[in-house]
Amino acid sequence: MTKRTTFAGALALAAAFTSFEASAADDTFSSSSSSNACAGLPSHSSLKNALKSVVAGGGNGGLANDMWATVVNRDGVVCQIAFTGNARGDQWPGSRVISAQKANTANAFSRPNGVIGFAGALSTANLFSAVQPGQSLFGLQESNPVNAEVAYQGNAASYGQPSDPLRGERVGGVNVFGGGLALYNAAGVLVGGIGVSGDTSCTDHIVAWKARSLLNLDNVPAGVSPTGDDNVIHDTTTDPATGHTTSAGGFGHPACDATATAVSKALPTTHPIGPAAVKR
Repeated sequence: MTKRTTFAGALALAAAFTSFEASAADDTFSSSSSSNACAGLPSHSSLKNALKSVVAGGGNGGLANDMWATVVNRDGVVCQIAFTGNARGDQWPGSRVISAQKANTANAFSRPNGVIGFAGALSTANLFSAVQPGQSLFGLQESNPVNAEVAYQGNAASYGQPSDPLRGERVGGVNVFGGGLALYNAAGVLVGGIGVSGDTSCTDHIVAWKARSLLNLDNVPAGVSPTGDDNVIHDTTTDPATGHTTSAGGFGHPACDATATAVSKALPTTHPIGPAAVKR
């Protein structure tokens, strides 16, 4: 093949190389050595593939909707956002920011192994009852509001893509229904959180749990559920005197549908926590 370099050809080559570099930088954002690094967290393609696999696999109860997922690092910086549909409008648009809230919340209220006090994970589902009126954490959901300027900045065409303008930003927010889980790597190190949104809150939790398992970031050291992890707990009742939701154990979440309740109860068996080496 004859190689000829022209000025136009050189410009085209330079543009292609620049585009490749930008793409590579997007996908390797996690390798940054800054304090906001996403090292050890999934790439955009890994997150998207895991999410799509779980949603397409079904058996999650709920509405069988397409979903959004967000991953944040330990500092609450957004690392990746992905969706399962063919276009961003195939999922509830409002669920993009909700997924980021959930990831932020699970990361913000989970603790690493080896610290004093509670050294474990709290899922967003675990927080539902504690924030109800009259309960010990009432008002928590208002404590760290979403940064709306950050949440809705940029070109909407980039939402859910490797170039989503939320990446590298702290969106904040506290969400207290199912779908947010802390991320612990195979060494048991707490490295961030994942948030899933787009279906019922119970199905959001199930999809997040299964996706976390596929990503091998579920080496949870402890939790408040009966199985010692951060699974959803369905032990809530409604106080007839006040109409408020109460939980027998203090960390309960309302049930959504019979299928989701059965699936979530079985998660510690069907998708047990722990590093990939243990699962195999």
